[in-house]
Amino acid sequence: MTDAKSSGIADRDPVDDATLALLLEVAGTPKPGNVDRHRDLGDLHFESFLGGAIGARAGLELAAIAGDAGDAGDASTGGGDDSPSLGRAFERGVAGMADRAGTNTQFGCLLSLVPLLRATAEGDLTPPGLDRVTRATTVDDAIAFYRAFEHVDVAVADPPADADELDVRQGVDAAPALRARETTLRDVMALSAGVGDSGPDGPERVPDRNAQEWVEGFPRTFRAAEWMLRDEGPLTDRAARAFLGLLAAEPDTLVAANHGPETARETSERAAALLGGAHAVDSGPDGVADPSDIDAAAVHDADLDAAEELAAALVEEGINPGTTADLVCAALYVALRRGAEVSS
Repeated sequence: MTDAKSSGIADRDPVDDATLALLLEVAGTPKPGNVDRHRDLGDLHFESFLGGAIGARAGLELAAIAGDAGDAGDASTGGGDDSPSLGRAFERGVAGMADRAGTNTQFGCLLSLVPLLRATAEGDLTPPGLDRVTRATTVDDAIAFYRAFEHVDVAVADPPADADELDVRQGVDAAPALRARETTLRDVMALSAGVGDSGPDGPERVPDRNAQEWVEGFPRTFRAAEWMLRDEGPLTDRAARAFLGLLAAEPDTLVAANHGPETARETSERAAALLGGAHAVDSGPDGVADPSDIDAAAVHDADLDAAEELAAALVEEGINPGTTADLVCAALYVALRRGAEVSS
């Protein structure tokens, strides 16, 4: 793995790397079921993602400011515009993305990039560093996160039965409940990351993988970044292979929200078949293996030609593993910070 200090990577602007990660994620192909440089999804176009990446930059810049000065304004409106709070940075990024893209393109990507940028700014882009960043979030951060849902439509699963008042689809109207419960943004993520809750679509719901990253120290992100760093060829191809590895490892949250957990698990099995079957679908408590159980060599040998066939099939079936794409974006950022270059 390349040392950032010796290679000059430390001198690169982290916000540039975060923006590049957003661009590289959508440029990677094939990413079955997702927009990439070869295919659009209905009214969602490749160019929309390019616009979203540029529009999000103001929020990314706020996230890249070390420390947390707190919100300067009314917490019910997310605080002062110049505040570097994590929640405000995310909400600003989503607003800019939506304004430039005209739709929701990279909501989940930004949810991961914001803490990754903050950890970078504080000099500790590691699982422990990210744990400190997420544990420092506040109730005001949670309110800003909820406000972000007012800028775009986001497909989410129903909340647990005992947390109806914290449904993110309420937007800022959930602020009184958040304050009454003293719920921080990390608390919100922990609620979404719960495993084993009963849901309307099956006995076991698929947890929110982005939320799991927040409360677990981003293990999927770092694992996929390692796959990319040890792989060869253009970074977009490495990202496409990492996408298959992540999808094979765990059912996609967005697929489960839109089609149910069984379809999500079947989609993971289809991705695993492109890795030579190097995946035990029924090995974990929610029917999947840990991403670390996927052998890096199997990811590197993934058949992208065969993945093109799966990509066409999933688009035809309306199956969109968008949460997996979010994880790839986060991994691309980490890989770039650790020395990955755009070309082979």
